[in-house]
Amino acid sequence: MPAFMPFRAYRYAPGTNFDAVIAPPYDVLSDQEIAALKAREAHNITHIDIPAGGDLSRPGSAFAPVAGAAPYTRAAHLLRDWLAEGVLVADETASYTVYRMSFTDASGAARELVGVLGGLEVVDPGAGGVLPHERTTPKAVSDRLDLTRATNANLSPVWGLTLATGLTKALATPGESVGQVTAQGVLHRVERVVDPARIAEISAIIADDDVLIADGHHRYAISRTYRDEVRAATGRTDTAAEYTLAFVGELVADQLSVEAIHRLYSGVCWEHLYGALAACFAMAPLDQVLPETLAEMVDRGRLVLLHPEGSATWLIPKPGAFDGVRALDGAYLEHALAAVAADPSGASLQVSYQHGLAETLDAVRSHTGGVLVRPTSIAEIRRTAREGLLMPPKSTFFTPKLRTGFVIRPTGLAADANPV
Repeated sequence: MPAFMPFRAYRYAPGTNFDAVIAPPYDVLSDQEIAALKAREAHNITHIDIPAGGDLSRPGSAFAPVAGAAPYTRAAHLLRDWLAEGVLVADETASYTVYRMSFTDASGAARELVGVLGGLEVVDPGAGGVLPHERTTPKAVSDRLDLTRATNANLSPVWGLTLATGLTKALATPGESVGQVTAQGVLHRVERVVDPARIAEISAIIADDDVLIADGHHRYAISRTYRDEVRAATGRTDTAAEYTLAFVGELVADQLSVEAIHRLYSGVCWEHLYGALAACFAMAPLDQVLPETLAEMVDRGRLVLLHPEGSATWLIPKPGAFDGVRALDGAYLEHALAAVAADPSGASLQVSYQHGLAETLDAVRSHTGGVLVRPTSIAEIRRTAREGLLMPPKSTFFTPKLRTGFVIRPTGLAADANPV
């Protein structure tokens, strides 16, 4: 089972306007949104978490980088600068951070999600304890690895779900309020926990069962590479690099909001795509795709095929077509499209992923076609984890997204007085 440990966090100083400095995670922001966040506040976390070109030096800075330095070097200097100036301060003792999100989900139900930010043990693939829950798609990871190397810090947390019970109850009592923001209708609140007895209780609960990675598979893989580099450089296995920043919550249906990630297809002609799907699905006309269609899909057990010119068709699984296939829309589609023949041009089927109904309807215009899928249930997520299986890529989209900047976790050797 994985170790989960407190650490001496870097936080924005008391009195900081968190609305101005906290940001969404780096991988959901557009270039325009990044520029707006940076323009809004000189100390917004995106200046470090998403470094860019330009001279970051400022008058009076003890650690000002030279003009033309690499973005990651500049981010590292800026982090040190903010610590030296008191923009960021380090906790005096190791702590956990309770993170609460209050929101209304897509169905209109009010939810309260709670978890804890701490250092999650970095384990090797197949070692157990920390489990992936879906196959990952290829993705460039050099950016996050270079940033971690330069700053010696974890800036964005991995999102983990413990299969143990009792964590929600253990986090019910509020800790010391650190700050809060309200963004896109979601109230984000963070609280510091330093009481040794409470820290021990939280650590014991999470160490009692596996932690499933819900979001941040690539970030976790980067932490493994970084850990191995630190081991090779130091010959040690007791540094802060043995852990990574993670938000861990309980895998319970009443807290978690899981939305679908729809499929977009290209590389083959419409006739090949339609024909392959028709072999496994019965087709029925659909007059119009509306937000209510998503709920109807769940109620009627159907998917929706989208034509790039705007028409739509119900996809109704044929009896026996998916015998032996796990009851996941992503698995159904992989099975149905596995034998799609290449176009005469030699092209082959390519799949991409899009969250959001409006966004998918817009994106399908530049593809061969698309398929709207249903959200994966919490019960199926748990069952898949217990059986040691992996879901197809992009099977789940957990919402709301955690904000970046509430907590920074140092990973370098300077943190070795308290190695996690």
